[in-house]
Amino acid sequence: MNHIAPVGIELSKPKNIVTIVCCVFSFMLFLAFCLPAPLAARVQTDTPRPRIAVLTYHRFDEERYPATNVSAVQFRAQLNYLKNNGYEVLPLGELVTAIKKRMPLPDKAAVITIDDGFRSVYDVAWPILREFGYPFSVFLYVRGIDSDSPTYLNWDQVLEMQKEGVDFQDHTYSHNHMADRPGELGGAAYRTWISADLRKGARVLAEKLGERPKYLALPYGEYNAIVQEEAGKLGYEAILSQNPGPISLDTDLTAIPREAITGSVWSTIEHLDEVLDRVDLPIRAMQPSTLSLKNAKVKRFGATLPQPGRYEPGTLGIYVTDLGWRRARIDGDFVYIDNDKPLKRRVSRVTVSGREKGTGDIAMRSWMIIRPD
Repeated sequence: MNHIAPVGIELSKPKNIVTIVCCVFSFMLFLAFCLPAPLAARVQTDTPRPRIAVLTYHRFDEERYPATNVSAVQFRAQLNYLKNNGYEVLPLGELVTAIKKRMPLPDKAAVITIDDGFRSVYDVAWPILREFGYPFSVFLYVRGIDSDSPTYLNWDQVLEMQKEGVDFQDHTYSHNHMADRPGELGGAAYRTWISADLRKGARVLAEKLGERPKYLALPYGEYNAIVQEEAGKLGYEAILSQNPGPISLDTDLTAIPREAITGSVWSTIEHLDEVLDRVDLPIRAMQPSTLSLKNAKVKRFGATLPQPGRYEPGTLGIYVTDLGWRRARIDGDFVYIDNDKPLKRRVSRVTVSGREKGTGDIAMRSWMIIRPD
């Protein structure tokens, strides 16, 4: 899982870890220091906004992989934090249904997801989660599970956990960078390549688990509009990204954000508190959209806001992985920044954020863009 803004760490290419962590740290500094704080304390409003986050884990007590690991001690402390601070832990399916049907959401909640299906899920995470009685979803890298490698769960362990109520979903068959079109593939062949891998993963899961997966977590959190469209054709009810950000009824079910709780910094209680304490910033349209860019030089980044007056003057800003944080200009309900530099990174995330009036809450929404190569 290769995160560029506060997302995560690529499992297969450890050489990128330092670069990625630096990007994440830069983004968090933006959230902590760049936004003005006109209110010293929160003021209760008549329309409280839900604080809901989908959390992402990978490995447990696997110190050889520090960037994607969380210790058992830390994990237990995090679950205690949720319990002691009044956060409901929702099944993923319950959250998706609420968004689809626009049902009321809890004021404070978290969803626990685990990617890939490493053996430590069975040995370390599952016993702790059972103690708390918390539901969780595991997104299986199907070829890894099929490999009989001791690194991953085996199908007997998966079936044992499934019988005990653990939710298993799809993380694709091959764990490819799906938004990164292989150079030899044209448009139609690229779609076929995506569809074939998704179909294979879903078929194996259906055969092994007795039911077709409903939800898809994209490898490395990478997507574009074509990936979303092809997944939608196969009937997935929700697609999970690794964009940072909270959840609301306005969350896009084809790119549900998730917060990585891994590594020495991002598995701290302080970081967990930060990601749980944000609210969603609804947007109507993004510029540029998640379609693959035609040019590495993007002249304008921005979004249309349904309620631009909801945010404190001067606090609306836009973060782009390559550019850092910049204060946004406002034209009616459109907030934007102009740019004259080509994007250097293949994958970038764009985040619009602002501080809400009255509460002082940080609101944010992110999306992904892919540079053409």
